[in-house]
Amino acid sequence: MTTSPTTPATASPTESPLLSAEGLRVTFPGRHGAVPSRAVDGVNLDIRPGEIVALVGESGCGKTTLARALLGLVPPTSGSVRFAGRPLDYSARALKAYRRRVQLVLQDPSGSLNPRHTVYEAVAEGLRIHGYGGDEQTAVAGALSRAGLRPPERFFLRYPHELSGGQRQRVVIAGALVLDPELIVADEPVASLDASVRGEILALLLRLRTELGLSALVVTHDLGLAWNIADRVAVMYLGRIVEAGDVEQVLTAPRHPYTQALLSVLPEAPGAPVVLSGEPPDPSRIPTGCRFHPRCQILSGGEAERAGVADACRTREPDVLGGSDVGQVACHWARTVVAP
Repeated sequence: MTTSPTTPATASPTESPLLSAEGLRVTFPGRHGAVPSRAVDGVNLDIRPGEIVALVGESGCGKTTLARALLGLVPPTSGSVRFAGRPLDYSARALKAYRRRVQLVLQDPSGSLNPRHTVYEAVAEGLRIHGYGGDEQTAVAGALSRAGLRPPERFFLRYPHELSGGQRQRVVIAGALVLDPELIVADEPVASLDASVRGEILALLLRLRTELGLSALVVTHDLGLAWNIADRVAVMYLGRIVEAGDVEQVLTAPRHPYTQALLSVLPEAPGAPVVLSGEPPDPSRIPTGCRFHPRCQILSGGEAERAGVADACRTREPDVLGGSDVGQVACHWARTVVAP
């Protein structure tokens, strides 16, 4: 993390959320009568207009399922999603209108683009699905230009295999921008790109936020990416957000042992990396007490015992965090020992 974090362009702590989740749970039935899998297990999260929020955590922690639930692609088992103050309506017509305002950008541009479609057809597809009544060619050219593909007409008849990885990702972003959304959900938007191209795509997302007032939820396992692009960060572990707050606050003074462990393996992190024991638990077998306690270096190292919270770590589940921008942590030890 070598550069300073971004400054929110339009988001205000007092502004009403554009998108919010409250008590969100997504449970998948187990096979052959097995215990259901609690992929998202009680999440509150707010995203305000013009704000970029990074959702970070290990693979399998529930990040993508949460993102899909926010997009209406996965109906919640319980809880609610609200957009612009209204509960999400899961009827086909309402979801179609909603997805014009909230667009998804996937991590693999090669898999997102039909190899038999030209760039023009790929970007125009959303316009045709939603019955756009304006000048299609002008809209496609404008979206490609905003995504950094200029002059746009030069790309109209090209196919995905004729483009570089960075150019393909820009086409995917243009396909989202062509509908003038208010929010984009970017799932690992630079994971498949070369290091030299990642910075260009991140700079593009920041510029779009500044110029268009776009909000964004960026799903990533990369804390360095979160530092460089986000206003706020939410750290997810085993279906639940365990720490959230201003990106500089969370990533320079992490309070949750899991966040501390994630940060410790970055190349520029001081001290020795924290090696967590075992793999993340199965979401169908969430431990009692704090869900992180079987892998927690604070508990295994005796610090929780000295703070008098070891029993609580093993037996009492921390409260679900609120969705606001206030710094929060779901950890008995951190709430006892580490000042907010």
